Amino acid sequence: MAIWGSSGSNAASSSEADIKTHLMNQVRQEAAVTNARNLIGKVNEHCFEACVPNPGTSLSSAEHTCLSQCMEKYISFWNAVSRGYISRLANERKAYGGGALDPSFIQSGQESSL
Repeated sequence: MAIWGSSGSNAASSSEADIKTHLMNQVRQEAAVTNARNLIGKVNEHCFEACVPNPGTSLSSAEHTCLSQCMEKYISFWNAVSRGYISRLANERKAYGGGALDPSFIQSGQESSL
């Protein structure tokens, strides 16, 4: 019976909590990588096509300026949409009394730092 005592139970709970925390962090990191890849893909798709009509061996000054401005705008809009989405999820979570979605978990991987 000593094996199943309270100290063993606390150790198991602590270990389970550590595993859960580790998994949550790993999911956050994977979500951040996925978001960054999506952002880069969308920036390439929209900005490169708009700013570089005839690709060559190097970018002209105008193309470089256009790409920089386009990327800044696109990332800014991406972040605004992400913040709005996170806010909506948080409001829905409050309205429905919680659930599996934790806004701090969702927020950590959404906003781009590029």
